[in-house]
Amino acid sequence: MGPELPLHLQEIYPALHRGRIHLAGGFRAVLGQITGPTDRHYALDPASGHWQVLAALPKALHHPQLVSFGGELYCLGGFTSPSLSRIWVMSGEAWRYDDSNNSWNEFTALPSPAAECMAGVLTSGLHLCGGRKPGDEKASRWEEHLDTDMHISCPPGSQQWETAAPLPVARNSAAAAVIDDRLHVVGGRTVKRVNLADHHVYDPAEDRWRTAAPMPLAQAGLAAASVAGALYAFGGEAIGENRRVFAESWRYDPASDTWSPLPDMPHPRHGLGAVALDGRIYLIGGALSVGGKDTSDLVEIFAA
Repeated sequence: MGPELPLHLQEIYPALHRGRIHLAGGFRAVLGQITGPTDRHYALDPASGHWQVLAALPKALHHPQLVSFGGELYCLGGFTSPSLSRIWVMSGEAWRYDDSNNSWNEFTALPSPAAECMAGVLTSGLHLCGGRKPGDEKASRWEEHLDTDMHISCPPGSQQWETAAPLPVARNSAAAAVIDDRLHVVGGRTVKRVNLADHHVYDPAEDRWRTAAPMPLAQAGLAAASVAGALYAFGGEAIGENRRVFAESWRYDPASDTWSPLPDMPHPRHGLGAVALDGRIYLIGGALSVGGKDTSDLVEIFAA
C-alpha cells in the first residue's frame, strides 16, 4: 500500500515529473460518490510519502492528461462541467506548469477539443492520440461525442502541434506506455460502450502504426506503464451488458509479442492512474464500482 490520496479521485492521468508523481484534476468524490471535477493539484514525494498541495489548475477538469515533456509539466484537454446538465464539455486548452513559481500558464491550444486521449513522450516529441471529440459544438453529454483516431505531436523545443499518422482504430479510455521509443496503445472502448482489446504500436521513425498482440481481455478505463522494456496493464471496466470492474492485470513482452497474467489487483479499479518509478508502479485512485460509485483514495504499489 502507498500513501492515500488527499481526495477520493477517479478519471485521472498522473505523471512522473522531476522525481515526483503529479496529479491534477479528475472527478472528486464525497463518501465515494463523484460530485464533479476538481482543480486540485498535488505532488507525491516517494521518499517521504507525502502529498504536497500545489497551485490549482486554472479551471476544474476531469480526464485531463498530464505529461512531463522536456523538463516541463503539461495539462492537456479534458472536460469541464459548467452545470449539472453539462458535465462533459470538452476542452482543447493546454497549460504548462512553472515549477519555479508554482503556477500554470497557457500553452498552445490543441488543434481541436480532445479528452480521454492517450499520451507518450518519444524522441520526436510529445504525442497525443485517440480519445473523443465533440459530435457538434454544443456537445455536453457523453453520448454526444464521437471516437477519434486523432494523432498530434509537439516536437522538442516547439510550441506548435503537428499532425501524425492517425491511430488505426478510433477509441477512447485506452491506456498507453512507451517502450524503446515506441508508443503502445492498448484496450479502450467506443462511445457505443463496446470494449476493445486492440493493441497498436507507433514508430516515430516511420510515422507508422503496427498491430501487436491484442490484450487477453477487452478492458477500458484501464491504466498502463512500462518498466524494464515490458508493458504492464491494470484494471478497467466494462459498461455495456456485462458491467464489471476488472481485477485482471497483464504483462506484455514486446520481444515475443505475448501477454502473460499478473496477480489480480487487490482492489480492482477503473479510472485510475499508473506511474512507474524505480521499478515499481504506483496505481492511483480510481473507482471500485462501475461508473462514479465507490471512488477511492487508494494508492497501491506493484513491484514489477
